[in-house]
Amino acid sequence: MLAHIVLITLGYAATSPAGLWGTIVDFVVNYPGMLLAVAGTVALVAVVVTSVKAARARLRYESWHLIHLYAYLGAGLALPHQLWTGKEFLSSPVSTVFWWGLYAAAAGSVLLYRVGLPVYRSWRHRLVVTDVRAESPSVTTVVIGGRDLDRLGARAGQFFQWRFLDGPGATRAHPYSLSAAPDGRSLRITAAHLGDGSAALARIKPGTRVMVEGPYGRLHAGVRTRRKVLLMASGIGVTPMRALLEELDQRPGDVTLIYRCRHEDTAILRQELVGLASAKGARLFLVPGRRRQGVESWLPESAGDLDDVSALRQLVPDVADHDVYLCGSAGWMTAAGRAAQAAGVPPRHVHLERFSY
Repeated sequence: MLAHIVLITLGYAATSPAGLWGTIVDFVVNYPGMLLAVAGTVALVAVVVTSVKAARARLRYESWHLIHLYAYLGAGLALPHQLWTGKEFLSSPVSTVFWWGLYAAAAGSVLLYRVGLPVYRSWRHRLVVTDVRAESPSVTTVVIGGRDLDRLGARAGQFFQWRFLDGPGATRAHPYSLSAAPDGRSLRITAAHLGDGSAALARIKPGTRVMVEGPYGRLHAGVRTRRKVLLMASGIGVTPMRALLEELDQRPGDVTLIYRCRHEDTAILRQELVGLASAKGARLFLVPGRRRQGVESWLPESAGDLDDVSALRQLVPDVADHDVYLCGSAGWMTAAGRAAQAAGVPPRHVHLERFSY
């Protein structure tokens, strides 16, 4: 995009008596839609700059999300100058109608699927908060009720973009996975207080209206290809695994859950996991302790000299015959996925979802 701006300006300036700066002023002031295009370019450049890893690390999720909404504004402001001045768009009425129609269809799709459909679904299903409870001082569970929720098509392991209409910040969506298998009557999420939006969940009141986008994600039973399944989770990543443990069709011994947590006594949803594992005949391993420092590993410091692959085979000797589902921090999932593949699990049988931004 920037090359287009630089090259076309230099090309026009080479044959213009106004010179480089005169050509720039002539473009911006006299050509239709060029002021809008300048504003659109600034917006799109801001989106790209804040996508760089170093910039993302310094931004709150809420700020990052707001800036990225400017991508829509940038694209919308940049397009008119093409349609009003581009020869390819003005060569014939058919060409003009075709290109305007194409852009209108694109804009309509965005409005339909990012605005219209979420508003309709939220209104149709009458989504409302029915219960809020603290799992710990830093983790909150929210239960959302509604009507005909089975028609949303949600599955355990998937996530929605959630908006809780309770005041400031209601326009910002936050991705939270379902922490219980959908039952057609309610949806449940459990989130750690990692930012302003998730911390605000603890203050939500029952009766608050809810808007959703989704369901999204492929971390569900539909991608399963083998009878045996290994669920691996770290920290708050255990929430979709808890839902999968509940929903997966299984015989005793088919499913194993490895949950790496900071402390065994404060493991998120621990009692639910123990109860589900007992009822389903699944194996549950809690792997407590601080993560190893200075090395990319899925193991805690308490694992001693065990390497990632040996530890995984010690817990699940036949891991190579499993589908492996992963959810946790980005670095932890990379290490866990590498260990699973080194233990003989083909890449196509490793399923994961990344929520980093």
